Amino acid sequence: MKKFEYEITRHPAEYFREFVYFCSQDGACGLEEVPSAQTEKMQTILNEQGRKGWELVQVAFGKEGIMAFWKRMLIDNE
Repeated sequence: MKKFEYEITRHPAEYFREFVYFCSQDGACGLEEVPSAQTEKMQTILNEQGRKGWELVQVAFGKEGIMAFWKRMLIDNE
């Protein structure tokens, strides 16, 4: 049976100053013209965690920043 471990990381809003995710009153959600420097910061986080074997499961956006939920498979001897 496969076994997994999970990690939650927090990334402050200052790091993503212009990374704006919003939802309208009718429930439509989207990104508003995000500068490439901001998406590159997110890509850096994804690649750093990916090199460690972590797979992104979910991202939660809030006024204080971003919370990312990761999972990776445990090797039998762990």
